[in-house]
Amino acid sequence: MFIAKDLTDYQVLDTGDGMKLENWNGVLLSRPDPQVIWPKTSPNLWQKADAVYHRSETGGGDWETFNKSIPERWTFNYKGLKMVVRPTGFKHTGIFPEQAANWDWIREKIKESGKHEPKVLNLFGYTGGASLAALSAGASVVHVDAAKSMIDWFKENLALSNLDRKPVRYIVDDCLKFVQREQRRGSTYDAIIMDPPSYGRGKNGEVWKMDKDIYNLIVECTKLLSRDPIFFLINSYTTGLSHVVMDNMLLKTVAAKYKGKVKGDVLVLPVENSKTYLPCGTASRWER
Repeated sequence: MFIAKDLTDYQVLDTGDGMKLENWNGVLLSRPDPQVIWPKTSPNLWQKADAVYHRSETGGGDWETFNKSIPERWTFNYKGLKMVVRPTGFKHTGIFPEQAANWDWIREKIKESGKHEPKVLNLFGYTGGASLAALSAGASVVHVDAAKSMIDWFKENLALSNLDRKPVRYIVDDCLKFVQREQRRGSTYDAIIMDPPSYGRGKNGEVWKMDKDIYNLIVECTKLLSRDPIFFLINSYTTGLSHVVMDNMLLKTVAAKYKGKVKGDVLVLPVENSKTYLPCGTASRWER
């Protein structure tokens, strides 16, 4: 398992009955999680929730707030990386804390490489936790997302983390089209990160389907790697797409060209006062 450790501003307090109870730096949120198919361990604890997210049968949902004093937004800090937390109408908060396991790995691999300002491409970059990790380790970063709102959120996190003066570009674009333009421009990268959704639309209505489009994107991204790349990282939240599938795709593309090793596993969060873990998607990592 890839376990997110050293989280001080976030804890999973309990899980059960399709829900997770989280402590976000003092704010307790209860959110749905489809993989939680067991009963709650501490039912009384859930009564302390400041807000609960309820799914709508027609899609989306809304927050039921019990504590009127909770802020609309606050700050999450992980080893100097600071990010804005803001509960949205789609259940998300702008941060996936389980990614801390990847942030540590990204920092480690960049520092171990010994390269001066290695170039990192982050596709489907969202609010930018992985980009912040790479920048803080001394890399230059190109951060791509099809949603302008996510790019704006990333810019907030850059400033909050005092990394906005680092070598970074943020681009609103369809990821595949951007990769293909970078090929034509002759651009190369020392590391590539991608965190694609199961389904999505580009800024011009392009349709993305993970199981249909991911392999081709990996093939195209492999063409952008430098002669001596550091790593290639893929995240997936698509239910049913195991890390073995992603491992196989990296073995057939990146590893076939550059050798190295591939390791995938489940991303998990420890549950407080319990010997259990909350599964939060998968990751597959290639490195030299």
